[in-house]
Amino acid sequence: MSFLADRLARVKPSPTVAVSTKARELKAAGMDVIGLGAGEPDFDTPAHIIEAAKIAMDNGETRYTAPAGTPELREAIVAKFQRENDLTYTIDQIQVACGGKQNIFNALMATLNTGDEVIIPAPYWVSYPDMTLLCGGEPVVVECLAENNFKMAADQLEAAITPKTKWLMLNSPSNPTGSAYTGNDLKALGEVLERHPHVWVMTDDMYEHVLYDGFEFKTFAQVCPNLMDRTLTLNGVSKAFCMTGWRVGYAGGPLELIKAMNKVQSQSTTHTASISQAAAVAALNGPMDFIPAHNKIFQERRDLVVSMLNQAKGMTCATPEGAFYVYPSCAGLIGLKTPEGKVIETDSDFVTYMLESEGVATVQGVAFGMSPYFRVSYATATELLEDACTRIQRACNALS
Repeated sequence: MSFLADRLARVKPSPTVAVSTKARELKAAGMDVIGLGAGEPDFDTPAHIIEAAKIAMDNGETRYTAPAGTPELREAIVAKFQRENDLTYTIDQIQVACGGKQNIFNALMATLNTGDEVIIPAPYWVSYPDMTLLCGGEPVVVECLAENNFKMAADQLEAAITPKTKWLMLNSPSNPTGSAYTGNDLKALGEVLERHPHVWVMTDDMYEHVLYDGFEFKTFAQVCPNLMDRTLTLNGVSKAFCMTGWRVGYAGGPLELIKAMNKVQSQSTTHTASISQAAAVAALNGPMDFIPAHNKIFQERRDLVVSMLNQAKGMTCATPEGAFYVYPSCAGLIGLKTPEGKVIETDSDFVTYMLESEGVATVQGVAFGMSPYFRVSYATATELLEDACTRIQRACNALS
């Protein structure tokens, strides 16, 4: 009999972490590898945020905080939600956690009973289904087609809802596609949910500030204020503020839900690091002029990658509105043979072929619930991206 818990058999390790680990191992072994698997800005954390952390340490702010987060950080989050999203919360309606992932886990752990269903539009961030399974729920994956910019339509949502549905999970801009929901898109989904009062909405806004071409970001509760009492709004400082390793996510939601999430967190991590929280205060309250400067560079990289991938044999790549990923289709390559005679049968085969033949590490589409695609992160140096895309073109041309 296995020593391990049965629930562990329901989940798999994070595929994106696995790709990054594999790329590091190959590099360490001497292979020339360009890693396009990690969803992490290549810019350093801004100096004023680092300085705030140093000051906090010098001032002795190195002790436990409340599980929900320091009052200063929760006040900064309340102000951010009001200023940027027209959402009004009290500090008691805010939870700070060890990255956005823990906010999601806390919410699912606090609300899911065995067999409860969570509607997850695909392509999805790799962790949504597995966290649902780990918490005893059942993921209901709804495939959102490229023709609709990988977004869930109202009729798809209506068809997916059952008496067991507890949550709808939305991510905009999306990881892995970079597609973003407009205010009208969200309003249409809200009209469906009006008819189903037992369904709550978890909206992951982690890429809120990483936008292009003048796209105007809206969050669900902002567009559907009458559904705010069953909406959990998730965000964090990881992406726009280049603070992935600081591990600060946050959530705003109904008081009863936040209290339950805090109960879960009090028995796990207790809270994220006090120093990270001090840095996040400086991030949310401080200057943000570096964000458009970063986005300008990201947009140039996006345009380069989209152009070069669309020139690769058998490949099509849509232009995303936000985040720093593209999700190209490799459907035109399925069935072709490598120079060694191996048939490319899946997107996993294609990703493995690119890594082994050209040293380009990407993530297979099956990890995000939709094939045959793969995800490319363009949050890396422009010259490396150009080199990587040239290698991808070469790999495609070598297939017959």
